Order: sequence, then structure tokens, then C-alpha cells
Amino acid sequence: MNCASIPSWLHRLILKQPVFVFIATTVTAIFWAITGLAPSIGATLIYSLTLGNITTLAFEAAQLPCKRRRPLAFWLLALALLVILTPVAVTLASAIVFISLTSLSWHSFPQFLFTSWKFPSIANGIFGLVYLRFIVSRVRLEVRNRELEKLVCSDAAEREVEAEELRRAQEIQRELLPRRFPRLPGIEIAGRWEPARQVRGDYYDVIELSKDKLGICIADVAGKGLSAALLMANTQATVRAFASPTASASYVCSRINSVLCANIAPGRFVTMFYGVLDASTRTLQYTNAGHLRPILIDSLGSARHLQNGDALLGVFPNWEYQDATVALEPGDVLLLFTDGIIEAQSPEGVEFGEERLIAFASDAPKQPPNDLQAHILQQVRAFCSNRMNDDATLLTVRVPGPGSQAQNQCLADRRAREAVTEHAGVH
Repeated sequence: MNCASIPSWLHRLILKQPVFVFIATTVTAIFWAITGLAPSIGATLIYSLTLGNITTLAFEAAQLPCKRRRPLAFWLLALALLVILTPVAVTLASAIVFISLTSLSWHSFPQFLFTSWKFPSIANGIFGLVYLRFIVSRVRLEVRNRELEKLVCSDAAEREVEAEELRRAQEIQRELLPRRFPRLPGIEIAGRWEPARQVRGDYYDVIELSKDKLGICIADVAGKGLSAALLMANTQATVRAFASPTASASYVCSRINSVLCANIAPGRFVTMFYGVLDASTRTLQYTNAGHLRPILIDSLGSARHLQNGDALLGVFPNWEYQDATVALEPGDVLLLFTDGIIEAQSPEGVEFGEERLIAFASDAPKQPPNDLQAHILQQVRAFCSNRMNDDATLLTVRVPGPGSQAQNQCLADRRAREAVTEHAGVH
């Protein structure tokens, strides 16, 4: 017979037998210490087991309402029940003791009850109070367990909501990133975004402004999760609204700053690098609004930063942004990136840093942009053991050397478009 086949009420009674015996033994010792007299061991056992079981069954059957907000009502009802129950329980227990341990006739039972009622009454009163305290503790524990279960369920539901928010944020971010890059004669462009476990607001874009011009943008929105992804979406829409062949980089950043300052939540901001790449002059006009400085690597492998720097977007409404221009020579490679790359940390807490980025990109002029990006991001993931704490975004712009396959292909594509335009009679 296993415990599962025992009724719950009987199981509780079995577990309480040692408690009954302990209380009765304690009361017996008190009687003996005060009066020098005490019931026999047999009487003590019969009284304790009989009184304890009767009292327990009575309280279990009564099912007194024990609520945390109304403890006084419970104690009043319980004490009233104990006062009513004790004479009945003592009479039944005394009858069992009388039958078991004496050879007297029933005519002597009233006298026996009159002389022996004190010990069982006190024992039953002590046990009743202890058991009532046990009921209160059990109810409080059950209430606390239910509260903990609700808390666990609430935490699980909250984690599910956060996971869903993370998934939606990643979808928003992924859908807004360009899937194809417009081609420009003599220019190679590639971009890649590596999401971290907590989505933040990295963003890059390449916008075709004319047959010779591209708008190049990389940004990082402060914050994480769905709110950062939505702010990124708003930023992208604003960039595309103001980007045009005649709009300078400083003008675009100024307009974006005005829109964000009027609508962005307190404490939020955006860092952005925006440039207009002109293939006809091989120049990049740019404005850096608080973003990490891009790195320009020449054909010999020497690296330098683009020095222009302005204020964050969405913080200073009246800020006047400035333009800067850099010439791109054949073999030059421009690296634009977010802090998820250089701030990636090893298990020992060491950051990847710009020096490692420059070292791994030192042979950049010899590699196509896609291969270069794959190589750098592979090194970043290996450095941090695939535990990236922030999104990693990398945008590369390369000017192939003379006679390269990419250069020839871009020139051929341009001549083909011009031929189609002339054939259609469009001027």
C-alpha cells in the first residue's frame, strides 16, 4: 500500500500522531511537576490520540474561513468551536480510558469523569490552540504559494511578450534595411547587419539620388527593443524624404534634426553619418552627426579617420550642421560602422576596438567589400565568442583600382543605360 492510496484526511491524521503524543506528554510532565501526580502512560496515550483525532477531524470538517484580511473572525469562531468541542471530546476520551484501564462498573464513570477531566481538558485546549495556529500558517503558506504561482505565470507571460517584441523589432529592422544596393560607376558598396540578442536601433541605407550620386547613411538610435526599431523606421523615412541630388549632407541632417527634436521622446537621440557620394568627381560630401568616425584605408593600407563631427540628432534644435568633403582615390576603402563592432567584448571583458578593426581591414584594397565584411564580422564574433551585446552594422565603400573587373563592369552597365536612354528618345 503506498501513500497515494491513503485518503488525504487519514494521511494528515497519521502525520499528526507524534504531535498529539508530544503535547500530552508535556501536559503530563506539567501536572507531575505541580501536583506530584500524573495519569499513567497508558492513559496519556489514549487521551492524546483520542482527543487529538477528534479535535482535528472536527476542525477539518468545520472548514472555518481563514482569511488574511479578517483573522479576528476566524479566531473567535475557532475558539468558540474549541470550547464546545472540548467537553464532548474529553467525555469520549475518558470513556475509552475508563473501559480500557479500569474494571469499575459504569455507575462509577461520573465520579471518574469528575476527578479526571482537568488533564484531558488542558491537553485538548493546548492542542487546539497549536492546531489553530497550524491552520493559520498553512492558509498563509497556500496563499503565498498561489501568489508565487501567479508571479511566475506573470513573469513567463512578460518574457513571452518581450520575446515577441524582440522578434517584431528584428522584423522591422530587417525589412527597412536595403536588400539591393544601387550600382554606381567605379564604386562598390556592401552592407551587413548582425543583430544581437537585444535589438537596438542600428540602421544603414544607400539611396540612389541620380545616375552619378548616391546617398549613404549609417545611424544608431539610442535605446533597444521595439521602441528603438520604430524610431529607426521614422528616421529612415525622414532621411528618404529629404535626400535629393541637390540637397547637401548638412541640409539633410539639419532637417532630420528638426523633425526629431519636435517629436522624439526625452532622453532619446540618434547618431548619424550621412554622405553624398559623387561618382563623376569621386568625392564624398558628408556630415557626421555624433556618429563614430568612419575609417578610410588607402591602396597602401594606411588608415585615417574622417574628422568632421557635429552634434547628435534630436537634442539641439538650433544646431547648424557643417559639410566636409573627401576625395576617394582608386583603391580606397571607406568603413562605416556602429559601436556594436568596436565594443564587442571578449569573455575577459576586453573590447574589440578600432585598432583590431583597422588591422583586420589592412588588406582591404585587395578584397571585394562583401568578402571584407564577412572576414571582419567573423573576427568580431570569434573575439566575443558569439555573444554580441549590441547590434553590429558595417557599411563599406570601395573604389576599385584601374582596370579591375568591378570597374569595367560598372562602366559597361553605365554605357548600356545610356544606350537605352538614347534609343528611347529621353534626354
